Amino acid sequence: MARRRRGLPVNGILLLDKPWGVSSNHALQRARRLFQAQKAGHTGTLDPMATGLLPVCLGEATKFSSYLLEADKVYHTRVQLGVVTDTGDAEGEVVERHAVPFLSEADLEGVLARFRGEIEQVPPMYSALKHQGRKLYELAREGKTVERAARRVTVYDARLLAHEGDAFTLEVRCSKGTYIRTLAEDIGWALGCGAHITELRRLKTGPFEASGMVTFDTLEAKPGQVEREAMLLPVDGLVAHLPELTLDSEGLKRLRYGQSAPIDPASMGEGETARLYHGGSFLGLGVVRVAGEIAPRRLLSTATAGSA
Repeated sequence: MARRRRGLPVNGILLLDKPWGVSSNHALQRARRLFQAQKAGHTGTLDPMATGLLPVCLGEATKFSSYLLEADKVYHTRVQLGVVTDTGDAEGEVVERHAVPFLSEADLEGVLARFRGEIEQVPPMYSALKHQGRKLYELAREGKTVERAARRVTVYDARLLAHEGDAFTLEVRCSKGTYIRTLAEDIGWALGCGAHITELRRLKTGPFEASGMVTFDTLEAKPGQVEREAMLLPVDGLVAHLPELTLDSEGLKRLRYGQSAPIDPASMGEGETARLYHGGSFLGLGVVRVAGEIAPRRLLSTATAGSA
């Protein structure tokens, strides 16, 4: 007999403003407890010292969280020149100090231009990437260093917001997999003095922006479950970039039995994925296997209810 999952069947997306000093997993578990949710997951880790946008997926939203992992992101970061740490951020141990040359804004802009576009980055040792089954940061804490292959990432823009002496602030718009700590370090070496970041705040990931963020203080001030759930975004927000198809009752019935549903052959091509709806309700995702037919790919539990 299957064990009953503890908690409430809460479904939706919480745009959490992750506070400084806590891990993404700690923030996730705290949010899950506040909503008493049966299931929860997040869509991209933020370091403990980082703050800002951490989309938390509750319930059925976890089925579609992988689509946000591929999303572009926007960060604000403050870069301290002349000081190098073992982690690339202010939480690490200082390992080198260098004199910072006089830098005009034009000097900075000239170097920043070299880091815009497609670039190569060597992932930092203090990261969650794995080497022979172990996370790199675990090896780093043991004083070990392993070779890491460079990765290609895209920095769509690195905009200088402020420059004060030996520090400056950037807004970085980048592709998935970009390490802002590494970007700051590489810029520092290009300036001849090294660097690390002292602040990092995520402002956007995919379609979600900082303007929709909610703090723990706000959540905890809500008097009850209904008021908290009213702050969640709908599940289909995670896949809003995909085309939309509406199915009739017969199409819904076929999906419930795991069968393909007929669609207009001109609406989508083979291999394309779409958001599926019936009566205005989100059903999940389907994929065109054969022209004129869409097969279920990932459906909500409510969409398959009644598929005896």
